[in-house]
Amino acid sequence: MAGKCGCGSGTALRTDPSACNALTRGASGLLVPRTVLTGIAPGGAVSTQRSVDVDVTAPAAGSCPETWTVGARLTPVSGQTSGAVSLDGSPANTWVPVTGAQLVLPEAGVYEVIADVQGSTAWGVGVTNAIIDARIFDVTASVEVLLSARRIILFTDQAAQSTNGIQANASAGALYQVAGPTTIRVDGSWRTDSGTTTQKVVWATNFRFKKISD
Repeated sequence: MAGKCGCGSGTALRTDPSACNALTRGASGLLVPRTVLTGIAPGGAVSTQRSVDVDVTAPAAGSCPETWTVGARLTPVSGQTSGAVSLDGSPANTWVPVTGAQLVLPEAGVYEVIADVQGSTAWGVGVTNAIIDARIFDVTASVEVLLSARRIILFTDQAAQSTNGIQANASAGALYQVAGPTTIRVDGSWRTDSGTTTQKVVWATNFRFKKISD
């Protein structure tokens, strides 16, 4: 009795893999295709183009089986600075850049930007509503960083009979999204409803940013 098989007499198996996926005959036998991973070495430089870096550790040469170790670490960009400016020579209701308090957000993304600010002012008889304000300003786009403005000082002492002074602190900050490298700075401003003030200063004791999202 003749044997039967499930294949037609005219069927032939065809094997024609791509060169990168084919077995290769070598002097020591068949060579199997392999994938080589690349990345940043553990503890290597932090990328300025992304917030997560991938670490790849290759197996020892000739090891069998090959074991690759792959890990990831958060590497959000950040920076900080400080500065100060006297407002005595500036008109009321005018925003004045705080000298030294300028930073560059290096890439697109969402940032937490915070300025710990301190203000001081002094006044004599007849002053009402001595005010010192601060804000974070986007120099690149020429706009105020939304929700960053803060009132550092609002003080009224109509009964003052001699020179008085005050210092106060505030934190000006916001979440801010940018489309590319962006320069930001801290500004200060002053005004009164009546009378004369002196010794008006705004400090940015710590002005900082940290990227929180790509």
